[in-house]
Amino acid sequence: MLGELLLELHSEEIPARMQQRAAEDLARLVGEGLKKAALNVESISSYVTPRRLALVVKGLPRMQADVREEKKGPRVGSPDAAVQGFLRGAGLTSLDQCEKRDTGKGEFWFAVIERPGEATKDALLRILPEALAQLPWPKSMRWGDHGLRWVRPLHSILCLFEGEIVPLKFGHLTAGDGTAGHRFQAPERFAVRDAADYLRRLRAAYVEPDFAVRRAAVLKDASFAAANEGLVLVDDPGLADEVTGLVEQPVVLLGRIPQQFMDVPREVLTTTMRAHQKYFALNTKDGQLAPRFVIVANTLTDDGGKQVIAGNERVLAARLSDAKFFWDQDRKQTLESRLPALKDIVFHAKLGTVAQKVDRVERLAYEIAAALHADAKLARRAAKLAKADLVTGLVGEFPELQGIMGRYYALHDGEEPAVAEAIAQHYSPQGPNDRCPTDPVAVSVALADKIDVLAGFFAIDEKPTGSKDPFALRRAALGVIRLVLENKLSLPLRPLFRSALSLQIVQADGSRNAVEELMQFFVDRLKVHLREQGVRHDLIAAVFAKGGDDDLVRVLAKVDALRGFLSEADGGNLLTAYRRANNIVRAELKKTPELKLGAVEGSLVTRDEERALVAALAELDGAAGKIQDEGGFRHYLATLAGLRQPVDVFFDKVTVNSEDAAVRRNRLSLLSAVAGSMDRIADFSQIEG
Repeated sequence: MLGELLLELHSEEIPARMQQRAAEDLARLVGEGLKKAALNVESISSYVTPRRLALVVKGLPRMQADVREEKKGPRVGSPDAAVQGFLRGAGLTSLDQCEKRDTGKGEFWFAVIERPGEATKDALLRILPEALAQLPWPKSMRWGDHGLRWVRPLHSILCLFEGEIVPLKFGHLTAGDGTAGHRFQAPERFAVRDAADYLRRLRAAYVEPDFAVRRAAVLKDASFAAANEGLVLVDDPGLADEVTGLVEQPVVLLGRIPQQFMDVPREVLTTTMRAHQKYFALNTKDGQLAPRFVIVANTLTDDGGKQVIAGNERVLAARLSDAKFFWDQDRKQTLESRLPALKDIVFHAKLGTVAQKVDRVERLAYEIAAALHADAKLARRAAKLAKADLVTGLVGEFPELQGIMGRYYALHDGEEPAVAEAIAQHYSPQGPNDRCPTDPVAVSVALADKIDVLAGFFAIDEKPTGSKDPFALRRAALGVIRLVLENKLSLPLRPLFRSALSLQIVQADGSRNAVEELMQFFVDRLKVHLREQGVRHDLIAAVFAKGGDDDLVRVLAKVDALRGFLSEADGGNLLTAYRRANNIVRAELKKTPELKLGAVEGSLVTRDEERALVAALAELDGAAGKIQDEGGFRHYLATLAGLRQPVDVFFDKVTVNSEDAAVRRNRLSLLSAVAGSMDRIADFSQIEG
């Protein structure tokens, strides 16, 4: 017979950001504990609200299965010490409890240990407290004089198996069969019989325990309320998750933004509402910000929420008054006039001030823009002003608006639109879902800012290690890769790395080649980026192994061409021939270390099959001059395809290990030349499959 386990931990409010992970961790830890105890289950479902963490396990057997275990002991007649050690290990006291068996290699003692399965209810008394103690809260606390640590003060534990209480102990608490509903609307405690009864009675007590159901209700009710006013809810998945973690029963209400604040930039209004008050923004149907907002309350009120709305409107008005004050004050001073203040902000103790960083990025942006045939003067101007908004009042209040506010201030100051947009976008892309700049001036400044960061921290040997990346250098490198690839920029990286490193106030240790370290770091990041897009990492490694090429667009084109080549019959067969040739040469050199291979001697080429292969290799030599160019690379691949037929015939007709030592050495040199001709474009030894 199979039973059902219900577990709930009822506490003070769990921080919203911790809830979903906690629910997943609880299910994982309990599942692992049950599996370790040989208790298989049909399903485990977790539930989480601000004030409770719950678990329902279905299909749990009432008893563990009986265990029968055999242990082989010493040979019959072994010394007593060996026998006694075996008995102790098996938990036995006498050889009378063992069996004597002939294994074909002599007689040995065997212990047959039979243990009846433990009742699941008893096993849970051990498994559940262990799982709860291991729950990895990011932060936990003690309260009162209790020794228990939990994310917030824990009020009660509910634990039922097959409808019966499992009286597990956790800290100062012992589990029972009771819980409570909504803190304000139904705080009375009540007992439950099973999971279905638990879920039904919670919902009747104004608590929706299922996070996904609660989240869907938030979005549905908010969208409906907005539509009733002819408005559209602004999509914000992160806020939806956070708000869902703040309420046990969502109550959606609409508030109004006072008209005098509507001339403040949209980003300031939405950030104020989102970051401080957890309000959803609303748009008009033409995409403009509407003077309304969505409140998600946790309590129904007798007046239909009027007092709740009024209170939230007062709080928002006070916050927007501060934001409007900063907005008005900031515009009284130009961005350029703020530049001296950047000398007082330390970027990094070893890399100087923000003002010094700005100077480096200016120079680098000018160089990049010139290479991209963009307006280098505009790129330099944008780089000069890009960090100036860091010392404005609004960015001091809302650091997440840096760059965005710089754009508004630049336009107010009469700067070129391209300069303003470059200021706004120079931090982008900041993640895989962030939009990548496309305007050449913005791209130049964004690249310069990221390459300066990378060069600076590589110069002082602060590279990422393992999972640690305190300066987000991997993200910066992926940003550069996206900027280059998505804009299809033919932009060699090594010269930029050299320039960026030369501009740093601390120069890299002369014993380190920081340029090549940076290049290898980019190769590794590119492999990760392309692997996530389904591109084979071994082809990337094979192309990069040849070194020299630091144009990412060209490298990617080569990888694509190589992938196409290997997908054809000629390419696949040549890869097989390459491995065969390499294996033969390697085996012979291992067998005869003194054997020296060199150029193929024409006088020792006596067979037509050899001559055909030599001619094909000569044709490849003629095509090798422009391999670094994408067109030359593709031409070489096309010529390489012609090598397949003479290689196949050579292996079919020619005996490499001739009795004549000179001929044997010449044929091995020919095979070495075959492998070498393929390795000109990529290291084929790194290609899998």
